[in-house]
Amino acid sequence: MELPGIAFYIVAFLTMGGIYAILCLALNMQWGFGGLFNAGIAGFYAVGAYTAAILTSAGSSAHLGGFDLPIVVGLICAGIASGIVGWAIARICVRLKADYLAMASIGIAEIIRLAIVNEEWLTNGSLGISRIPRPLEAFYSGRAAEVVFVVFVWLIVAVTFLVARRLQQSPWGRVMRAIRDNEETAASIGKDVQRFRTETFVVGSVFMGVAGALSAHYFKFFSPDATEPLLITFLAWVMLIAGGSGNNLGAIAGALAIWAIWSLTEVVTQQLPPDWATRSSYIRMLLIGLLLQFVLQRFRSGLFPEKSPKLRISREK
Repeated sequence: MELPGIAFYIVAFLTMGGIYAILCLALNMQWGFGGLFNAGIAGFYAVGAYTAAILTSAGSSAHLGGFDLPIVVGLICAGIASGIVGWAIARICVRLKADYLAMASIGIAEIIRLAIVNEEWLTNGSLGISRIPRPLEAFYSGRAAEVVFVVFVWLIVAVTFLVARRLQQSPWGRVMRAIRDNEETAASIGKDVQRFRTETFVVGSVFMGVAGALSAHYFKFFSPDATEPLLITFLAWVMLIAGGSGNNLGAIAGALAIWAIWSLTEVVTQQLPPDWATRSSYIRMLLIGLLLQFVLQRFRSGLFPEKSPKLRISREK
């Protein structure tokens, strides 16, 4: 199955756009629902990616692995591993206020990155893990494998969206919004604020790990360079803010819109003279920043503002 150039670009765009959509939905669970400022997204992303890579890759003497487990098992274990790390971090840091939680999560993400680089027996250090399989790779090859994988990614996006929507509309989601808006009031009516905040932090971490695992399967190779905060944490926050914090559709729309600009600016910056090409990453950040300023000026709550769920009042007859 051969795809023309534009079709191949669309498939690649939708694949990475879907992975970022999962990241944004996960961040929306933490920030949009619970007001938890997680600035260590790259750490959970890395935990999920390396867990899936180690469990599903072929044997290698360079790192732990060779388990050759099914990809679905790797994805589930990636989510569990990230959730466990999220739980451990939440137990320590979730009591902190927004800015202090951000600083603590950045520090922990950096610790995770340094552990990945230095524990070569586990992750092969800076050389990374290769030969990571894709779903149904034995049945499809070439461009067909790309199409199969993008469908697989968007099935995971759909599952993540349904889970996020269900949580948002549930009593648990209403309690989380109450804690986000005024945790003292929520505590005064008997809600266990720390337990609810821990739960939302863990749930978000699980899906961040799944996004990392999908990224590892997509590239078939994963190294510490793929966990750069600029590409993971910074972009995820910009996507959510632009799309609309607290709105699940906004999280997906923001991911696609910002990724479209980010990928298109790469094409543009490649046409620049050599002296300017070395500054391409800074130019792209400038363009993203300008776009974010425009969105916030025109749409203060993002492209899709948060909508309070309708209250269902039963009438006695």
